[in-house]
Amino acid sequence: MIFTSLLPTANAADPSFWHTILEGLIAIGWKLVWCAVIIVVSFFVAWLLRLIIRRIVRQIVSGVKNKQNVADTQALTASPIAAVRVVQRTRTLGTVLSNIVNVVIAIIAIILCVNAINKDILGSFALLTAALGAGLGFGAQNIVKDVLNGLFMVMEDQLGVGDVVDLGPATGVVEVVGIRVTQIRDVNGTLWFVRNGEILRVGNMSQGWARVITDLAVPYDSDVDAIEERMLKVATELATTPRWRSRIVEKPEIWGIESVSSDAIVLRVVLKTRTTAKDDVARELRKRLKASLDEMGVTLPSLSSVVLTGFDGAASITGAHPPRTRPNPVVTTQDPKAKRKRAKRTTTSTEPAAPSTARHPQAITKPLPNTGTTPGAAPRNPSPGEHGLQSDHHEGQQ
Repeated sequence: MIFTSLLPTANAADPSFWHTILEGLIAIGWKLVWCAVIIVVSFFVAWLLRLIIRRIVRQIVSGVKNKQNVADTQALTASPIAAVRVVQRTRTLGTVLSNIVNVVIAIIAIILCVNAINKDILGSFALLTAALGAGLGFGAQNIVKDVLNGLFMVMEDQLGVGDVVDLGPATGVVEVVGIRVTQIRDVNGTLWFVRNGEILRVGNMSQGWARVITDLAVPYDSDVDAIEERMLKVATELATTPRWRSRIVEKPEIWGIESVSSDAIVLRVVLKTRTTAKDDVARELRKRLKASLDEMGVTLPSLSSVVLTGFDGAASITGAHPPRTRPNPVVTTQDPKAKRKRAKRTTTSTEPAAPSTARHPQAITKPLPNTGTTPGAAPRNPSPGEHGLQSDHHEGQQ
């Protein structure tokens, strides 16, 4: 449809018909040639701009390395923090600018090719683009959000290539910062692709400095002043050692007693280091502190404890179960006057009397425990209630 509209309509019997067709084909050929030229020029311009960006990045990095007198960027870990940050930010900006150049050049090349074929199509294409943009506006919101968020992160120096960051969805080393996606390599080697629009917070562990915090638990009766003095001495020796001197930023500090319990006293020593050397310095400091305490004869206390959780744990705690008890026998009290009268009748009566439950009703309404004695058991004295019951029984037998 596009190419037929370029050919003029004429009668086949007309001698100029084939001449007109030839001119139309030549015009179409020139338009295709122009499209090819535009594509080639676009590739060349994109390559040239990327080359310029790479040269600028390389020049900045080389200047930093020459200023710090190092031959490899890995050796910049011993350089000032600002120099390392310049290299990281420059490489990040170079990656982002290269991606932007590719997208912009591709869009310009498409528009120029359409305009070279037919100028009227460009107007229709603009209307079609507007309609598609209105229809896909809601769906493209995430893409626009990703691009804008990526640009702001780079311009504000929130992260850069080589930084150790915590983005929420992933934590690791930044390998690529794109205009839409940031690539993170975690400690297990997994490469995470995180959309820039999903990054709500950035925890950068490679900017500025890091702090090594070491807590040491000593027995409660230890000499705190002597141990603190030894800890500071060990940390200072570490900071002045040639191997570790370039990795420690400031002098070590003793922050004193961190906590006190019945088992131990926790002392804290801190060191401000470079971000890339935090773990190595912490391991070396703990190793030296342990050896120093062994020389002093300080034994680290045992801080292990049993923690009971859940219903089983709650049932094992003392006091959770009620004590097991036996019911005590119910003992009734009798009138002393009636007791004396009954004892007098027992001693003066010579005739056996028939047992009568009407004359002597039972005063106990609940059963008493068995009072019989087992063979070999020591006799026991009856309680007052039991004495009255035995007297009644003896009187009935007589």
